Amino acid sequence: MQYFIDHLSYQKKYNLLLFIKSYVQLDTSNLKLKLHTISAVKFSMLIKRIFCFCILFLCVLDASGNSLELTLAEYAEKPFGNVIFLRHALAPGFDANGEPDKFEIDDCSTQRNLSAIGRKQAANIGEKFFEEGIRVKTIYSSQWCRCLETAELLKLGEVIPEPSLNSGFKGIFNKEKSLLKLKEILKTLENEKEIFLMVTHYGTITAMTGIFVDSGGAVAYNSKTNEYKKIFFE
Repeated sequence: MQYFIDHLSYQKKYNLLLFIKSYVQLDTSNLKLKLHTISAVKFSMLIKRIFCFCILFLCVLDASGNSLELTLAEYAEKPFGNVIFLRHALAPGFDANGEPDKFEIDDCSTQRNLSAIGRKQAANIGEKFFEEGIRVKTIYSSQWCRCLETAELLKLGEVIPEPSLNSGFKGIFNKEKSLLKLKEILKTLENEKEIFLMVTHYGTITAMTGIFVDSGGAVAYNSKTNEYKKIFFE
């Protein structure tokens, strides 16, 4: 058991923690009750079984080529896939103050927008792409103001608004239909060798890759094999 834990890569340990966290969150109340009724030995066996299952889970992920990572410098040296999903930069607050009926896609005042830190973050990301010599053929962006502003501040090329990258916030846009349309677009890019940058939202990136990213986070994606790798900005 300890041998497997000691030989897990950083990414595997990271995924392991995420999995255990989700498991505990889903069963916290029941687990607390069980702790009062089962012995320490049985609890230890339970934990071992969870770890064994997690190891098997991680092996399956690793075998599929997913759930890996690379730095931006590594990506620049050997690009992975032909699409980069980029989450918009830091934008605190709530869209329409949490009231969907007041949201307007063309009115930035009804949306949460980039803060001063977020605007600087977006500009820095663009500078890092430029310094690493990463060139993109096309930049697609969600129609939401924070995504469009992020894409513009990158200064990497013309920005094309793309509805399929929109957020599914409060059902304003049908998430399922948007994802189907996005998958159709990705399919048309299967044989493209150049890089396409897609500025979008947390929910879209997670739905397409299963990877969790913070504001300004990125994931490299192969539209032909559906494989992906998280990009770290150093």
